[in-house]
Amino acid sequence: MEEQILEILNRKNKALDLEELRYILELREPEEFQKLIETINKMCDEYTIYRTNKNRYMTFDRSPFKKGILRVTKKGYGFVELPDEEDIYINIDNMNGALHNDLVVAEIIGRKEKNKLEGRILRILDRNLEFLVGEFYWENDQGHLILDEEKLKMNVVINKENAHKAVDGHKVQVRLLKQINENTYQAEVVKILGHKNDPGVDILSIVYKYNINDTFPEEVIEELKQIPSEVKEEELKGRKDFRNEVIFTIDGDDTKDIDDAISIKKLINGNYQLGVHIADVSYYIKENTALDINAMDRGTSVYLVDRVIPMIPHQLSNGICSLNEKEDRLTISCVMEIDLTGNVVDYDICESVIRSRKKMTYQNVNSILEKNIIPEGYEEFVTDLKMMQELAEILRKKKIQRGYLDFDVDEAKIIVDEKCHPTEIKIRERGTGENLIEDFMIAANECVATHIFYMELPFIYRIHEIPKEEKIHDFLSYIGTLGYSYKGNLKDTTPKTIQGLIEFLKDKKEFKILSSLLLRSMQKAVYKKENLGHFGLASKCYTHFTSPIRRYPDTTVHRLLRTYLFQHDLSEETINHWEDKLDMIAEIASSRERASVNCEREVEDMKMAEYMEDHINEEFEGMISGVTNFGIFIQLDNLVEGLCRFTDLPEFFHYDEKTMSAVGEKTKTKYALGDRVQIKVIRASKEEQIIDFEILKKIGE
Repeated sequence: MEEQILEILNRKNKALDLEELRYILELREPEEFQKLIETINKMCDEYTIYRTNKNRYMTFDRSPFKKGILRVTKKGYGFVELPDEEDIYINIDNMNGALHNDLVVAEIIGRKEKNKLEGRILRILDRNLEFLVGEFYWENDQGHLILDEEKLKMNVVINKENAHKAVDGHKVQVRLLKQINENTYQAEVVKILGHKNDPGVDILSIVYKYNINDTFPEEVIEELKQIPSEVKEEELKGRKDFRNEVIFTIDGDDTKDIDDAISIKKLINGNYQLGVHIADVSYYIKENTALDINAMDRGTSVYLVDRVIPMIPHQLSNGICSLNEKEDRLTISCVMEIDLTGNVVDYDICESVIRSRKKMTYQNVNSILEKNIIPEGYEEFVTDLKMMQELAEILRKKKIQRGYLDFDVDEAKIIVDEKCHPTEIKIRERGTGENLIEDFMIAANECVATHIFYMELPFIYRIHEIPKEEKIHDFLSYIGTLGYSYKGNLKDTTPKTIQGLIEFLKDKKEFKILSSLLLRSMQKAVYKKENLGHFGLASKCYTHFTSPIRRYPDTTVHRLLRTYLFQHDLSEETINHWEDKLDMIAEIASSRERASVNCEREVEDMKMAEYMEDHINEEFEGMISGVTNFGIFIQLDNLVEGLCRFTDLPEFFHYDEKTMSAVGEKTKTKYALGDRVQIKVIRASKEEQIIDFEILKKIGE
């Protein structure tokens, strides 16, 4: 009935009431009408359709009303984010009581400057606001909270009996109990994270702000007691035994959760045989157990500057599931025969057992492949590593030919001391070894996804959709203000056309900044049950198979492989089960991934500001990364970004919107994107996550 209702509302293109729907559907019996009422209420509860104040119903697509998440800025105005449409600007006067992160219905009321859609909030559909984090303090015998999330314009009060021994200066997580008035909520303390000045509490506060839990519940800990600490002989029945093969792992120096191992051979016909062996996490974590449900709720491991918050407990992630050196481990292997042009001509996906010969590090592998310096203990693996390098170059060349997008965006690595204080910030190195592993994992992910896709079975894909046309046009307009006119054909947006645009920008002085801006113009990669391809990888069929220790979709893919390929369970009941469940898994995984990324970024921003607190009045060189009507953003060579406000400059500066530049009124000094400048750090605040610079001079003038 849901599909019929949607079809009618879309066809009629107007709001209908229950009687009109009943008439069109030809529902004559009372029980049929009751089913219509129940279905309509369900669709409204799930926000599939919109109920007007006069109890009429319409789809969101066919109305001036739009459903989306409200994101509020620190200045109080906001934007309603829509999945496949332009965002809607909401003035502070049109919020109608809505808060940051509310699911809302907005009505489009026109367009404001720069032709942006403008709207007003009509209704709050869902206030996803149960837990909050902030600094606790007492005032007039009542507890209060200074919220960590500045964008939430609300007051939180805590009665004595709900304070649970919290004192001034404690960072706490609270649960909202009830709304007292429009802006005030009553809450209770559910967790004291520590005093705000205790080492590591600053990061923990951000972790809990994103509803990421750093501990596991008792039922999960209890289930761990049933999990063995070593592989038993009886568990090897039906598995391919690769323990005598030369298999090893390559990871970062401090990696403890190792979920992928690799092997290589040259076949008689000249082709390569690449083995990608992935930890068989789903063998130990059975569906619907406490471990499984908790892992699904977490969605992903979170990697922060001083810690990892794992998706599954360390006993598994660093123990029986981790492909540790010289230990038997259960795996699922994707063994591919790849020809000299990078085509996978044959493959086998199987349950297996391996014993890794060596825990290699990227640093040592890069030493061999880039400098021909062989570290001690690596001598017997040099031939295999160089053969892997050959194959990786073939695979990368093929990827580039089909349109693979390499934005070449740098990442910062923040080094902290034992008190979690940042001591150094540098560019994260990415060498031949890192690229090699990426190429091999992509090949395995595509192979697995393609196999199940052609079986036409329910599956979970990693998708990256085509960028929105207006975003690309906005980017081209922006680089036009810098004097760059791209002549390539972008009428039909394909990976190859965007690849051409990246190549055009490569020799520009602002390339790193422009590349990052172009990346932001792309859609976000998400998980879906439907195969919509992966634009960034120029891949027609892609999934995540290679990291089941740290990503729940990968664990799900393993579970599906076991069900379909190893247990040969293709019953109607099984198909229907996964058909129903995979949408939910994809949605949760995408949501928790966003929370994880935002948490990691906010921790980095805070630690960068804390690092710069130690460098007040020091001078650095950097590049102008943005110019606005209130100041100039400068990115230092270690990726720390700060703002030089016009009010901190020795003369008045005019902002030129057309050229995205600032010009001094007296000296006519011009600052534009990509200019190298020398700056002095004049302010930095870890709490506010701000860094302020003063520009001293342009470099080269």
